[in-house]
Amino acid sequence: MSSAWLFWALLAAVFAALTAILAKVGVSAVDPDLATLVRTLVILALLAGFLAATGRLRAVGSLPGRTYLWLALSGVATGASWVCYFRALKLGQASQVAPIDKLSVVLVAILAALFLGEKLSAAGWTGVAMIAGGAILLARG
Repeated sequence: MSSAWLFWALLAAVFAALTAILAKVGVSAVDPDLATLVRTLVILALLAGFLAATGRLRAVGSLPGRTYLWLALSGVATGASWVCYFRALKLGQASQVAPIDKLSVVLVAILAALFLGEKLSAAGWTGVAMIAGGAILLARG
C-alpha cells in the first residue's frame, strides 16, 4: 500500500493550521461571512487557474450527474462548515476553535463506520476517543 496519502494528509494538516492562524487575523476586523466569501473566491480562482494550466478544466463537463449531486452536497456542507468556522474564529481563540473543528475527525470515523462500512480496530477507536478528549481539553483552555 502506498504511503503517498500520508504525505498529502500531513501537508493538508499544515495548510489547515495556517488556515486557522491566517483566518483569525483576517477575520478580526470584518464580518465573518464576508471573510468567508473572500476566502472562497481565492480558492475558486486558485483551483480554476491550476486546472486550466494543467488542461483538466474542460473535464468538468464530462462528470456523471450523480457525481455532481454528491459534490454539490459536499460543497453545501463545506460552505456551512466555513461559515460556522469563521464565525467561531471571530468570537473565540484560534487555539480553542481549531480543536473543536477537528471533532470532525471523530464524526467522520462514526459516519464512515455507519454509512460506508469502514471498520476501525480497537486501537483506532481508542485514537478516536483520544482525539475527542484532546479537543475538549484544549477547548476548555
